[in-house]
Amino acid sequence: MGVFQTRSFKNTSLTKRINKHPALFGVPFLVLMVAASFGLSTITQTRYDMHDQKVKQVTKEQELRLDHNRKKFDIREEYFRLSAAADEDWEPKRIQRPKGLPDWGVPPTEPSGESSKK
Repeated sequence: MGVFQTRSFKNTSLTKRINKHPALFGVPFLVLMVAASFGLSTITQTRYDMHDQKVKQVTKEQELRLDHNRKKFDIREEYFRLSAAADEDWEPKRIQRPKGLPDWGVPPTEPSGESSKK
């Protein structure tokens, strides 16, 4: 097996400086990342604020027109409308009962004597 070299491929002045002082590369990189994070969060917040303002903005004229055209709610009218719609959807039909079964179903059974004695 070959032995790994301890020297870098090209020994330039920049690589010598970075090897001697690693903070010269690391600190500016971290500062850039933190600054970019704050900058992007501000831009993103501005975007959402503009979208909210666009959606919520209603002029007084539009607000008055909405209130003027609104129909008053009446619970009795809704009840009759829903009950009429339910009546139109189905038709009751009588089915054939099994032989020996009375028209109104099976008569209730008598309770057993043991359970009533307890």
